[in-house]
Order: sequence, then structure tokens, then C-alpha cells
Amino acid sequence: MCGIAGILVTRATNPRNLAAIDPMAATLHHRGPDSGGIWLDREGGIALGHRRLAIVDLSDAGHQPMLSADKNLVMTFNGEIYNFASLRPGLAAKGHRFRSDGDTEVMLAAFESYGIEEALKKFSGMFAAGVWDRKHRVLHLVRDRMGKKPLYIALANGTLLFASELKAILAYPDFRPTVDTRALAMMLRQGWMPDQHCIWKGVFKLPPGTMLSVQAEDLETASVESLRGRVRCWWSLAAVAETGQRYPLTLDESELDTELDRLLRSAVRQRMVADVPLGAFLSGGIDSSTVVALMQAQSSRPIRTFTIGFSEAQYDEAAHASEVARHFGTDHTEFRLTPAEVCAVIPDLPQIWDEPFGDESQIPTLLLSRLARQHVTVALSGDGGDECFGGYARHFMLARLAALFRLPSSLRRLAASALLQLTPQAWLEIFRILQIPAALRPTSNGTNLQKFARALEAADEQERYNQLTTFGSPSVVLDPGAADPADVPPLPDPVGRLIYRDMAGYLTGDILVKLDRATMAASLEARCPFLDDRVVELAWRLPTAVKIRGGQGKRPLRRVLRRYLPEALFERPKQGFNVPIGEWLPGPLRGWAEELLDGARIRREGLLHSGRIQACWQQHLSGRRDRSGELWAILMVQAWLDFARNSKLPQSSFAADEPETSLTPQTRSLRAYG
Repeated sequence: MCGIAGILVTRATNPRNLAAIDPMAATLHHRGPDSGGIWLDREGGIALGHRRLAIVDLSDAGHQPMLSADKNLVMTFNGEIYNFASLRPGLAAKGHRFRSDGDTEVMLAAFESYGIEEALKKFSGMFAAGVWDRKHRVLHLVRDRMGKKPLYIALANGTLLFASELKAILAYPDFRPTVDTRALAMMLRQGWMPDQHCIWKGVFKLPPGTMLSVQAEDLETASVESLRGRVRCWWSLAAVAETGQRYPLTLDESELDTELDRLLRSAVRQRMVADVPLGAFLSGGIDSSTVVALMQAQSSRPIRTFTIGFSEAQYDEAAHASEVARHFGTDHTEFRLTPAEVCAVIPDLPQIWDEPFGDESQIPTLLLSRLARQHVTVALSGDGGDECFGGYARHFMLARLAALFRLPSSLRRLAASALLQLTPQAWLEIFRILQIPAALRPTSNGTNLQKFARALEAADEQERYNQLTTFGSPSVVLDPGAADPADVPPLPDPVGRLIYRDMAGYLTGDILVKLDRATMAASLEARCPFLDDRVVELAWRLPTAVKIRGGQGKRPLRRVLRRYLPEALFERPKQGFNVPIGEWLPGPLRGWAEELLDGARIRREGLLHSGRIQACWQQHLSGRRDRSGELWAILMVQAWLDFARNSKLPQSSFAADEPETSLTPQTRSLRAYG
């Protein structure tokens, strides 16, 4: 796991600009504290930078940027290729001789032997890389299938920049950032930035499973949009989902469980290969417990496990995690998160995430990563299990209540209106009488009930998804922004299409961003067995009815886990990695929140509607409704603006780039700070 950066300039650009690779790479020290490297070719107009977190082969033989054996390819690479050992014999048979025991040299040999695109299809892992072809003077930028590793691409005065994090792009002297207010609006609407957008104009993220090949002369007339248009897929989630659902597995239940067990064992085993201490995040839920079970089953000594606990019982899973750890005999460490730790870490959040990020579980993820890094350098995680096997409440809800969504729109509107007229407590009792599973019932403050009612009114599946996954309150921000319509393949059922939207959007834009930035800020490598390409492909070959039945998701995964862990230790309502922000905001975080939500400040910045935010804040303080999700997203925007201003960015970075008179009312209402 590492940090990468690069610069490609045109012939007309001063080659001295390549020297900026040094400060760019320096900003990524946290991603690779063990060593750093720079490779420049002034004649070719290319500079590559690297920061290394040594995991496999800790010797200098793994130093990057690395040249291929024939010296034609130069690569800076972030990530891990888990099947590199199985690829070595075939490459050795082709005449390759290896000096190192790591994966980087195997990647370069595969690129030499098979070509870039064909080699990528042979890799199983997580990666983002820049590969320079010296002979043809082509820069190839590539990203892994699921978007586990980030790769930002920017243009600055005809110069192409790429990096693992935005802070490296900002370190290039000629890059002049301007806030993309549409991206900011989307973040305010849902709490995270869609993967296809960036807070700064002139920057985009290379999509998962794609590559971009560029020559210096291409940059003379290039724009960000023209570069986006050159991106091509080497792997497609949509194709995997569509093919898998068209040709489902025909195994019986026992055969399916054995095959899933075998695949997960293999994925976990590959991710246990490391020359440094290794452990796992353990919440006590199904996903992390499965990972720990398969790790311990394949380890001759107790593995290290780590969990976060809360004093608020409804958020605390530490006791469950401890029971699972005792059952498997792991070397378990628990950290109790208090409001004091939250207050201490909040100032770090904007700098770590670079973009406004409003998923409050970023806090325990960051603190858990820091805890784990005191003992290990690699941690396995259960992320991806919900997306692969249908683990979110919205998946169960749509599967269980699908008939309601097929009613005429007029009846659905009436039903939604009735839902909102009754108190959440009344509906809790109704749902209990109807034997609706606990995961589908409204929370006591009505949050799930509000989302369900809005989804019931939705005109189509896209709008329904937006209502289920966004805050859905246009009263808080002047314009909540319009979500991009998802390009969903023609899957056979609405729950499958919902799961696809989660995997293609929420997973890459929220879950993986949270995990990457939190772990890398602590110089910790996180590995996700559920995102193994073989596991993802098998999951898509399972019909929705196999994954979800009777208001319960992840049924094949539950059966596999029963082989290792008593059912009583994991069968309970899903909690998720939630944080009691709703309770802390009126309490220990109140002073910090009120400073950022100050009406005069908000009016001066001109981004949000001061009066409506104050109404939202007062509603939350009164306890009438839990508005913590919306408020946290707003607070993270405000904190990010403070950080950006203190970073000495030009004032023009925060100004709308169109004349006020040319803006639509919606865009005008979202003019940026300045």
C-alpha cells in the first residue's frame, strides 16, 4: 500500500515544472512512510513519484518507481496484487527472471508479456498505477475493478497530473482549484461525493475497472472532458452483474455453501500474505466475523483483532465482538470511543479526506485504524459483504414490501401520507403486529419511516433509490442537487437493481473512500476479501431470492458462518458502524457545532440557507426529529471551508465561475464561498 503521483508535460511546457513531483509525493508520506522515490525523464516530459508502505518483500528490491527488466516500462503503483505468486511461474517460463519477492516486479513482467490491458485482466487485487512506456511515450493510468484504490487526474495549463489524493494535486504550483458547486450540492444531499465527481473543477477520478492512455501531444488541446472521453473499460461491473443474473448458479444449497466457503477461504488466505504483522477489524457482525473465522481457521496462532465500543448501548457492538473473539481465541483489543476522542480528531478530518465527507462513521474508522496500527501494518475488513449479498435494510424492505411499490401512484401517495400522520411509536406497534422484521421497522425518531414514506411516493426506481439513501430535506440547503442517473443494466428484479446501485455508487463513493483515507492516514493497509473479483462474480450469479428471503439478507453467508460460529453469537438485528452523533451534537459537540452553524457566518459565506439551517438545528436540539445526518454533512462542509481557507488557497477558488446573472435560481443559490 502506497501513495503515487505523476506529471506529464507537453513539449511547450518548461521541463523544470517536473521538479514539482518532489513536493507532490511528499504530501503522501502518510501513505508510505517507509521510503520514497522519484523518477524523471526531462526529455520525455514525465515525472513519477512514490511513497512506500512496505508489506511484501521489505528489502530495497521493492523500491519504486520500478523499471521493467528491459527498461522500457516505468511504474509507480499503489495497492496489492494478491495472486502475484501464482502468476510468477508462467512469467518465468517466458524467460523473466525476478530480483524481488514482491508483486510490483510481477506486474511489470506481465505488462511486458501480455500487454497492459490483458495483464490487468489476470490480476486479482486492489491497485492504482501509472505506467510510462518509454518507447512509445505513452502514459497508462489504471485502476482496479471495484475502485478500492483512488486515482485523481487533473489538468493544469496543459499539464496532466495524477495522484492518490487531492493534496498532492494541490501541491503542483500551477494548479488553480475552483470549487465545483454541483459536486458540493451532491455531498450535502447524501453525505458523500459520488465517485464520478470531485470538489475541485478540472479534476476527475479514474472510474473503477478502467484505464486511460495519454501522450504528451494529446495534452496540447486536451480538456478534462476530452480526457474523460478517452477512458476505456478493461472490466465492467455492469457486464458482470448482467451476465451473472442471466446465467445463475444451479447448485443446490449445500453445494453453494461449500463453493462460497472455498472462495472466501481463498480470498482471505491470499490477503493474509504479508511480511509484516497482520490483524482484522471485528465488529461482531456477520461480515467481519466471517473474515475473522476464515483467518483463524487458516492461522497456526491467534490472530489480532480490533474493535471500537461506545458507552451508548444502542450503538455499541463491542460486547458482541468480544464474544466472537473469545470463541475463536483471537488476541483481541478493544477501544472505547468517548466524545473527548471525537473532539480531538475532528480537526484532522478535512485534511485527511481532502474533500467534504459527511459519513460520521469516518470517526470510529479513523480511530480504529490508529489503534490497529499500534500493533499491525495490515488489517482485513468485512467491507463489501452487504453490497455483495444484500445486507442493507433497504434491500430487505424492497424485497419484503415489493407489492406496495407496484400499487398505482395515487394509492402510494395516500399510503405515504398516512404513514407520516401516525407517530413512529404507533407504526412500531403495527409493524410488530404484522411481524415485519426488526431491521425494516421505523426507528423511534421516525428516520426510517420518513425514508420509507418518501420512497413509496417515488415515480421511478432512481427516485426511489435517492429517497432511500439521501437526507431528502430540501429545506436545509438552498438546492440539494440532483443525483446523477445510474446506468443500471437490465437486471431481472428491482432488488437486484437496488443492490447494483449500492455497489456501483455507495460502495465506491462512500465506503471505500472512508476506508482508504482512514487507514492510510494511519499508515495501515486495509484488505477486503469480499471485494475479491471471484467473490463479486459469484455473488452476481446468485438470484436475489437466494440472497434475501423472509426479511433477512446474506443468507448464503450466514450459512457459511454457521460452520464456524454458533448462530447465537451473530444472529441479531444489524447495527452498522454507526456513531451517536445525534446525541453528541446537543451535548459535548454543541459548542463546536454552533460556531460552524452561526447564522451570520453562513449568510456571509452565501452557500447555505441560514434560517433553514437554524430551524433544522433547533428541531434536532428539541428532539422532535433526528437531523444529525444532514447537520453532520453541513458541519463537514463548514469545517472543510475553514481548512481550505487556512491552506492559503486563492480566494478565487471559492467563487462561482459564472456571472451571477447567468446562473439559474438553483445554481445561484449554491454559489460558493467568496
